[in-house]
Amino acid sequence: MPVTPTKAMVLAAGLGLRMRPLTDHMPKPLVRVAGQPLLDHVLDKLADAGVSEAVVNVHYLPDQIIQHTAGRPRPRIIISDERDEVLGTGGAVVKALPLLGKEPFFHLNADTMWIDGVRPNLTRLAETFDPDRMDILLLMAPTTSSIGYAGRGDYAMLPDGALRKRKEHQVVPFVYAGAAIMSPSLFADAPKSEFSLTKMFDRANEQERLFGLRLDGVWMHVGTPDAVQAAEEAFLESVA
Repeated sequence: MPVTPTKAMVLAAGLGLRMRPLTDHMPKPLVRVAGQPLLDHVLDKLADAGVSEAVVNVHYLPDQIIQHTAGRPRPRIIISDERDEVLGTGGAVVKALPLLGKEPFFHLNADTMWIDGVRPNLTRLAETFDPDRMDILLLMAPTTSSIGYAGRGDYAMLPDGALRKRKEHQVVPFVYAGAAIMSPSLFADAPKSEFSLTKMFDRANEQERLFGLRLDGVWMHVGTPDAVQAAEEAFLESVA
């Protein structure tokens, strides 16, 4: 049976080092692309997908994000304050688990940005996620059509959506687009200290419970100041 997540975790604690100088005095999630902060692009998509509460973690220049999201009605923002600790992408989820509940939840990077195709990709993720077979379902963007991405990809994808991690010298056709659905049970025995979320991806992969869904639309890798302009041009062209 498909799931309909009503809660989400948004990672917004990063230092944004590659986005300097834009992030010298501003957290990366508040960098504006096409007229609004990256974080708002993400939160708007979550609201459209029916999410009522989003846990947003903060560390670098946290007060700016707290103030920016304070008056937002949908989704309601719950801050996971990490200003005095470094938890990494995995530790951040473990800390937020009591706020996320026991049901599968959306998980998004605050700096991910994409243009939806015919149907919203978060809706497609919810329709595809099968808790009986999956612990994690990642939204995967084709590397050849993504904007601002020049890497070797992250995973190959089998016909049933099962993912296979890229080997060291391999080139694979899909890159993780920064949006997923995860089962909280996967983190049951995870450490409460700093660790990377990729550790959980690898665990799910080893147990053949890591799956992907091909993104319908265009993904934009907004990692550097130069990438902001390319993303803006693509976004504005899509709404013209």
